[in-house]
Amino acid sequence: MTTELAAPKKRIESIDVLRGIVMVIMVLDHTRDFFTNSDFDPTDLSKASTALFLTRFITHYCAALFVFLAGTGAFLSISRGKTKGQAARFLLSRGIWILVLELTLVNWGFAMDHGSWRFSMDYSFFFLQVFWVIGWSMIILAGLIYLPLGAIATIGLVLILGHNAFDKVSPQSFGPTGAVIWEFLHVESFITYSKQRHIFILYPLIPWVGVMAAGFSFGSLFKMEQAKRKKILVTIGASAILLFIIIRSFNIYGDPNTWKDQGVWYRTILSFINAQKYPPSLDYLLITIGPGMLVLAALEGIHNRLTNILLVFGRVPLFYYLMHIYLLQLMAGVVFKVAQYQNIKPNFGLPVVYLVWALAIFILYFPCRWFMKYKMSHKQWWLSYL
Repeated sequence: MTTELAAPKKRIESIDVLRGIVMVIMVLDHTRDFFTNSDFDPTDLSKASTALFLTRFITHYCAALFVFLAGTGAFLSISRGKTKGQAARFLLSRGIWILVLELTLVNWGFAMDHGSWRFSMDYSFFFLQVFWVIGWSMIILAGLIYLPLGAIATIGLVLILGHNAFDKVSPQSFGPTGAVIWEFLHVESFITYSKQRHIFILYPLIPWVGVMAAGFSFGSLFKMEQAKRKKILVTIGASAILLFIIIRSFNIYGDPNTWKDQGVWYRTILSFINAQKYPPSLDYLLITIGPGMLVLAALEGIHNRLTNILLVFGRVPLFYYLMHIYLLQLMAGVVFKVAQYQNIKPNFGLPVVYLVWALAIFILYFPCRWFMKYKMSHKQWWLSYL
């Protein structure tokens, strides 16, 4: 007898809409990368304006919710009549495929120098980002799904809640080989592995593996009746925000960077919410996933023109992600080539960033809508990998 995972028979629109919101906001962050010349961290309150900080901070929700919902999506997509063996094979193959994309199309697309167009298939530098942790998390989840759902949830929560206890562990304490392993697991690092060959680990695996595991377990809520599920979502979201406020207030655990009084109340609030993303601290995950749960609850049963647009992006996230990188590269390339021809040095501010962002979203809508409809009307196996 085979073991099956029960799940709803149709897609949950609120999840797709929230994923669509995340994808739209994500493009804002990358537009800022391509179209500004800032040489400092936009969350550095000693240098960044309030507008620049908030432009960067709002995009913090993208990675946390993207990975979390990837876990939820895995639960919902693989549990419609599939055995655990079939589910594991799908997660394993999809995880490997996403790693291949990270090391090829994604890395090539993010080759840039303050917005100048530098598309390159150069393998001397690997930039390990969100696809890196999604791919590995799916591979690991392929093994975890053989455990009871409660055990998967426990593993996820332990990694999320407990990983900051290891913030002060030095990679060098493990020796040369162990140091590299620890950097891949828990430390944002720049590794030189041979002459002029480098790896920048922006997304260490811990606690992202735990975020996806928690998201996978979270998918079981969508077997519940909508009203009951909505109450639980509100409870989870509000509890996460309250826990963030309590933990962050003590400035002891939950984030390696403490908040500081900025002399002005609203700048002090910015310092308070400015949690570490690389790797994501407990505070970061609480202040991003918590509000995300409240938004998800608010989206339950909502159907209008805006949600229909967001639904398009949320249903083809991988296609959208790859498209947006090369669209921004093309737009930046055109702008900077024109500036070079006019012998001027482009220096764009936030108004231009927001204008380009809106234009990019408008352009992306049409190929994404076409691909969504194509996926709905065709059943080829490879479509599940895009």
